[in-house]
Amino acid sequence: MKLRSLALATVVLAALLGALYWSDHRKPEETKASADSSPAILKVNEAAITQVVIEKKDAEPLVLSRNSSSAWQITQPKLLNADQSSVSNVLSTLSNLDSDRLVDSKTSDLQQYGLAQPAVEVDLTEKDKSQKLLIGDATPTGNDVYAMLEGDPRVFTMAKYHETSIDKSTNDLRDKRLITLSPEKISRVDLTRKNQDIEFGRNKDEWQILKPKPLRANSNQVGELVSKLADAQMDVSGTDRKAATEGFAHATPVATARVTDPSGTQEIEIRKNKDTYYAKSSVVEGDYKVDSALGQAVDKGLDDFRNKSIFDFGYNEPDKIEVHTGSKATFLTKGGNDWWGPDGKKLEAGSVEDLIAKLRDLAASKFADSGFANPTVDITVASDSGKRVEKIAIAKSGSGYIAKREGDSTLYDLDSSSVDGLEKAADDIKPVATPGKTGK
Repeated sequence: MKLRSLALATVVLAALLGALYWSDHRKPEETKASADSSPAILKVNEAAITQVVIEKKDAEPLVLSRNSSSAWQITQPKLLNADQSSVSNVLSTLSNLDSDRLVDSKTSDLQQYGLAQPAVEVDLTEKDKSQKLLIGDATPTGNDVYAMLEGDPRVFTMAKYHETSIDKSTNDLRDKRLITLSPEKISRVDLTRKNQDIEFGRNKDEWQILKPKPLRANSNQVGELVSKLADAQMDVSGTDRKAATEGFAHATPVATARVTDPSGTQEIEIRKNKDTYYAKSSVVEGDYKVDSALGQAVDKGLDDFRNKSIFDFGYNEPDKIEVHTGSKATFLTKGGNDWWGPDGKKLEAGSVEDLIAKLRDLAASKFADSGFANPTVDITVASDSGKRVEKIAIAKSGSGYIAKREGDSTLYDLDSSSVDGLEKAADDIKPVATPGKTGK
């Protein structure tokens, strides 16, 4: 009996010792002071933060500071403009940082969480205080990481994506723009390419070619050029700085663009080596790889930016239209929602809309140097309540036609099919049919 009692006591003692051992050596993620609790790790007024220091193992500290205009700058490892949006994303995460759960309310062993030598330390400075966030090892599942505030004994887990949002490098947070002017404010662009200098000027939303001589510009094409220049960014992903500098030095010049807004002028030079484009900017030191879309945007000649449309009324509704073809003349006047002929008869809407569409789509296939003589078609279109009046003359030239706008020396080469279709549309204008009378 004594032997049985002794054996039972031995089993109970072994169980107690095993439980004690498990308790002392259990995994950190299985320890929590308050079940299902997920208190905030850090709550900060984002607007009050004046400096952020991000330190990582074996890397120089990254220091972000507000300048006199409250804009963020990188001040270490060297002075650089910061990407305000990217910095704001980091601050947004830090200012309202919630835990997944509390795992230890009063730790005595930071080593087990990887917090004795944290993977990332973030020092936040406000006007009257500082706080330091420590980020340690990943949990065994890999979905969370351990984190704590320096001076606070509590250890938390937080989502791994929070660490990703915070753990940023200099290249992640630097301003990568090569042109820092706002595209909406750019009023002038000077593009030098292969000894050809093209200058564009903007009046409100309309662009005009100023050099080599005043010409109508395709505002969409010039607007796309401006957009690509304003969006130009350096490629710093895995960049070997020396390789980029050597690449630029040995590349062939494509174009140099100078853009101007009320604050001043900035310049960017683009070069190409095989399929790789490089750029040097007056805004930032160094040579960088850039996206091929930028290179393709500036690698265009004068004719690519010229307006090939014959009329400027675009999608505005005309007020009056006159078409003279040989001995036939067509007159149309807009009144209210309807179109009227010179005899006061209401015109069939479909036939008028077909003519307007043909006028709107009339465009040159290319520009001609000569060949305009003895015009056979004359067209006048008034729009914008009569403020815009466009007069066009069209002459036969070989198998096609040449068009010329009044007050413009440019000659527009037109396909014969487009002019033939226009003349047919004018011939097809007809009044609204009058219902026939019936009687005995």
